[in-house]
Amino acid sequence: MATLPGGAAGDLRLGVLGYGLRGSIARTAHRPGEGARVTALADHDPAARTEAALAFPGALISSDHKKVIDDPDVDAVLVLTPDHTHTDVAREALKAGKPVFVEKPLDITVERCDTLLRTAYETGTRLYVGHNMRHMPVVRLMRDIIARGEIGEVKTVWVRHFVGYGGDWYFKDWHAERQYTNGLLLQKAAHDIDVLHWLASGYTRHVQALGDLMVYGDNPHRRAPGEPKHDDWYTKDGHWPPHTQRGLNPVIDVEDVSLVNMRLDNGVLAAYQQCHFTPDYWRNYTVIGDAGRLENFGDGPGGVVKVWNARRSTYRAEADATYPVPDAEDNAGHGGADPLLIDEFVRFVREGGRTDTSPVAARMAVAAGVRATESLRGGGTPREVPALDPELAAYFERGQVRGQGGGGGL
Repeated sequence: MATLPGGAAGDLRLGVLGYGLRGSIARTAHRPGEGARVTALADHDPAARTEAALAFPGALISSDHKKVIDDPDVDAVLVLTPDHTHTDVAREALKAGKPVFVEKPLDITVERCDTLLRTAYETGTRLYVGHNMRHMPVVRLMRDIIARGEIGEVKTVWVRHFVGYGGDWYFKDWHAERQYTNGLLLQKAAHDIDVLHWLASGYTRHVQALGDLMVYGDNPHRRAPGEPKHDDWYTKDGHWPPHTQRGLNPVIDVEDVSLVNMRLDNGVLAAYQQCHFTPDYWRNYTVIGDAGRLENFGDGPGGVVKVWNARRSTYRAEADATYPVPDAEDNAGHGGADPLLIDEFVRFVREGGRTDTSPVAARMAVAAGVRATESLRGGGTPREVPALDPELAAYFERGQVRGQGGGGGL
């Protein structure tokens, strides 16, 4: 087993901050004897701490995140707290010399993201961002098709995101409030903006958006302030149609539908659409190059990616090439991507080097989402997305090392 930072050998000892919806990441990472285990966890919620004590026997369970960061038996830290807290707690861990995994989105403002990246640069402590969709089989398949040149040079990308469980997942807790998320073009769309950037090999420079709170804002069935979420807050088959939802968050001031247009720094034009009251839950990508196009039908096992690139025609369902989305064990979410994400993080902590995720790309996804949210709340006027400080960009593109060398990126 490789020697860990600090000299310990064996499993990477993980400290976890936050045990809410993305507590699944901690459970996925807890593999005693197989490379990583959770040794400490902090959460403000007593119920979450009770659940964590059962999930991680023998781990230090606390309400104080500082106890986790300062614990000498913690080699690295997973930040799974609400979005608006990411920068503050991650910076504490970085300054303590603990490599950090930050759940996406990186944070909820461009300035806070830049502060976090600057801290990682100044401390030299490794920073990793949990953009797990870069490990989803459907995304890898589409990227491979593009890399092989099957559709030529990418010119435009269209993404439609049907969020069938939006009323359950995003309008019954802190996700529904701007003060904690800014908007769902960060909390939810950061996934797809990052993938869009990855497939198109560029970052958004100009953005224009429209959006509204069309369905959940009119639902009067809200919890009282301070009232906990109801036990049936999520069901796989219930809560349909959307107006039958009950126990919504007392405050709802984020949009439940949004439409975004983007121009990337390499000239690619892109569009992203998100709706939280659809009956189905999946993502549909269309990527058009100068020699063909691809489109996915289904985004998990059983789905396919079709390519049309041989000739012109009217509508034809039978493509020139059809590729099945590879099967993947999905016991940890996102089509089997989460275990691969943790594998990469553990390897990165131990060895450093290139990763498929990118702190720079994570920051640019947030920056695009922030400016798009400003646009849709400002009547749809276009916004320019600020570039990252070149010094920081170069550091992370080199793989978080000083001087010359290869690194991660788009």
